[in-house]
Amino acid sequence: MNPAEEYILNQPELYRSIFLHLQTIIEHTIPSLELKYKYRIPFYYINKKPFCYLNASHKKQFVDLGFWKGNQILVHQEHLVTENRKMMVSLRHKCLDDIDDTVLREVLLKASSLY
Repeated sequence: MNPAEEYILNQPELYRSIFLHLQTIIEHTIPSLELKYKYRIPFYYINKKPFCYLNASHKKQFVDLGFWKGNQILVHQEHLVTENRKMMVSLRHKCLDDIDDTVLREVLLKASSLY
């Protein structure tokens, strides 16, 4: 098992379920992605370039799916969180029910078209 998968499986249950669901959708939507462990979190790469990351905020109780070229994603902007970041945006999920698979897939496909 690689360190990124270990990070996911070692999360408390709430976060682990969200991570596993996101991982499944991400990898089925864009099979060419490579999962690595960078910056102490799971990070997906496309064409050897950073694409998106998964991070658990235990203090604020959400899972962040952050996009490297997020400022260029022009679909579903009402779901994207910038928090004063210039380049990155993220989809945030506090529970499994927060995840809209259609929105997630469309954001992933738009983000992957930027590479």
